[in-house]
Amino acid sequence: MSEQDTADALAQYRAGLQTGIELLRQLRAIADRQREGSEKRDFSRLAADADIRSRLTHALVRIEPGLRDIRTYLATVPDTVLEAQADYADVMALRQTASDLVAAILSSDDASMRALADAELAHRAARANLECGEATLAAYRRVLAPPVGSASLLDVHG
Repeated sequence: MSEQDTADALAQYRAGLQTGIELLRQLRAIADRQREGSEKRDFSRLAADADIRSRLTHALVRIEPGLRDIRTYLATVPDTVLEAQADYADVMALRQTASDLVAAILSSDDASMRALADAELAHRAARANLECGEATLAAYRRVLAPPVGSASLLDVHG
């Protein structure tokens, strides 16, 4: 484990983090659009954004194993050696940026879930009101137009 190995690992980690951050920025934009679509109940927009989000998430997942391997290696390097590297502060700032983006995405997703839950409750309430109104109108129709007597009366007189 030489200083050059550590410098190379930090450079690779930096490149991976930059790629991840770009994907996370795109995911954040999609998450924000999904939140807006959830609030506006624009379900066709949600579906289209879900497809894009799925592709971005898969791309993020594909780079993670390489980043994990580098993190595992860097965890074995003493802190004093890491902190002496020129890229160390930048890499830590990139890690924080990635963490902040993940938190923002999760917050936006939480707002989307609440909006969708509210929409579901509104849908259920509207359906219950329609069903109640339908039952009331059916009962009222029975009062206005009572059923015709049985056909046996016609047989006797006719």
